Amino acid sequence: MAERSTGLPSQRQVIELLDGEFARAGFDLEDVVVDAGARPPRITVVADGDDGLDLDAVAELSRIASRLLDDLDTPAYVLEVTSPGVDRPLTTEKHFRRARGRKVEITLTDGSTLTGRLGSTAAGAVGVVVRDGRTLAVRDIAFEDIVNAVVQVEFSPPNPRELELAGVSGKEA
Repeated sequence: MAERSTGLPSQRQVIELLDGEFARAGFDLEDVVVDAGARPPRITVVADGDDGLDLDAVAELSRIASRLLDDLDTPAYVLEVTSPGVDRPLTTEKHFRRARGRKVEITLTDGSTLTGRLGSTAAGAVGVVVRDGRTLAVRDIAFEDIVNAVVQVEFSPPNPRELELAGVSGKEA
């Protein structure tokens, strides 16, 4: 109710308004947060694409969102268009595909965890480059066996052999 009294659209209204236009621009609308309690009120739009979200894409999506929201005669608000944070769990095959080449920590249904570099996705599974003693190996893990997966922040360049086994060049990771 608070959103209506401020004149701001609801989360659902923003999603319905923007989803098709974002898709036509080649991006997925991941989430919308309408914070009517902020001063000034804030509408945060989280989007992603197969090639990520660079500054040009953020500018384009911001223009699209502003134009559509302004057509609603929305009162003054701050619009933020952003990409999902690095701490967002990978929950769909699309998330895993987009994170290819990134280091992840995965929790499996048996309670075990593993850290590796994401490779390709196919047939309901993802290839993960893991250390097997002193060597590297690709382990295929079914999505149904994954309870949680989160990208890990890396402060040093990835091992070129890991990237090769993940099927990416250093430029893509």
